[in-house]
Amino acid sequence: MNVTTNKMTNWRWVMCAMLFAATTVNYLDRQVLSLTWKDFISPEFHWNDEIYGNITAIFSIFYAVANLFAGKFVDWMGTKKGYFWAITIWSLGAVLHAGCGWFTMVSLGLPNLAAMAKTTGLVAVSVATVSMYAFLVCRCVLAMGEAGNFPAAIKVTAEYFPKKDRAFATAIFNSGASVGALAAPATIPLLAKMWGWEMAFIIIGAIGFIWAGVWLFVYDKPKDSKFVNEAELNYINQDEENEKAAEVVVEEKQMSYMEAFSHKQTWSFAFGKFMTDGVWWFFLFWAPAYFSDQFGATSDSPLGIALIFTLYAIVTVLSMFGGYLPKLFVEKKGMNPYQGRMLAMLIFAFFPLLALFAQPMGDAFGPWWPAIIIGLVGAGHQAWSANIFSTVGDMFPKSAIATITGIGSMAGGCGSFLINKVSGNLFTYAEQQGSAFQFMGFEGKPAGYMIIFCVCAVAYLIGWTVMKMLVPKYKPVVVK
Repeated sequence: MNVTTNKMTNWRWVMCAMLFAATTVNYLDRQVLSLTWKDFISPEFHWNDEIYGNITAIFSIFYAVANLFAGKFVDWMGTKKGYFWAITIWSLGAVLHAGCGWFTMVSLGLPNLAAMAKTTGLVAVSVATVSMYAFLVCRCVLAMGEAGNFPAAIKVTAEYFPKKDRAFATAIFNSGASVGALAAPATIPLLAKMWGWEMAFIIIGAIGFIWAGVWLFVYDKPKDSKFVNEAELNYINQDEENEKAAEVVVEEKQMSYMEAFSHKQTWSFAFGKFMTDGVWWFFLFWAPAYFSDQFGATSDSPLGIALIFTLYAIVTVLSMFGGYLPKLFVEKKGMNPYQGRMLAMLIFAFFPLLALFAQPMGDAFGPWWPAIIIGLVGAGHQAWSANIFSTVGDMFPKSAIATITGIGSMAGGCGSFLINKVSGNLFTYAEQQGSAFQFMGFEGKPAGYMIIFCVCAVAYLIGWTVMKMLVPKYKPVVVK
């Protein structure tokens, strides 16, 4: 029974706040490893850049495959149950990381955890290998659950917001990625320093279980929610056609994978995600190691914490405008939502070009310039991300949104796999070659970073161009 008052309720923004909280937890859980591996885990398990690159790459590809099924799972299970199971599984995966040291110790018959760090030769290689596979299992459980976050969140946004508000709502909840990344350096290294890296995984992972309990209590579809009155329901459903009353919902057909891949709109979204998701994940996974390698700013040092915090503070503040810009184009310039979104995305696609200056400015003036520049690139990505997700709601019916989002996120995971795998191998090789490895005036590992920064710089403009070629103008999809 819906609330019946003349004044419109605003329960949709409570839903948006829940999505924001879930996305924040999502990125906190994802960041624990990147903020602990270099300075806490690596000395214990004898890891190098290649091993870490393998772990992040496998996480990315498993996340990619899981996304293909996660979207369909959310469409089939429904938003309430689908989201609940997603965050429960990824929280379990996050907590399981804490047992990797114990598993490695027992598997190799070592007397205690401290003995692992003191091993040498073949035993040290065994420690590195066994621990890598233990972490990979945990990362895959984490990836399987996290794959459900964005398909479910985008579906909730489509359920609770009209098209003109979706990019703004998406920008708000998507900023949880930035807030999670912002809170991570201020909390995770300190937790690891005080109580060990294992407790960092346990404490951060446990937050998701709390969210899951709250979600079961607060979520219902708009027409069934006791917190949504008729006025808000009418506002939410303003885009619906051929409805006799706002509370009537037409049952839509499910879209098969074969049909989904037959539409250029699916390929447009997927290619845009493939080209750009890896850029965000590269900076998410490698920025702490970059500042530690290049400037000696370890993740638990005041400088290291300040650099990462500043980077994501810039991302968080500026990315909020990503959802407002297309809303301005639609309401003030009279553009249709897709046209306004694509224009906004073109503007944001130029931000990553700043990555070309990160390494030169850092080499000349110190670590603060790369932190600021990477923050601006990240803000551009998050603004881009809010809008590319919203193109799905523009083009596809609600019954297919989670499926298409899952396909696009799968493509994004494949792009992330490539950039993380290549980065790990490249950095290890460049470090080994030293001055013999050169690129654009840089030698050794700095040359490797410069190569990846160049790839990140042009990825968005390439992605936007192909998207525009595939879908030059607004063309909604109808399920057959």
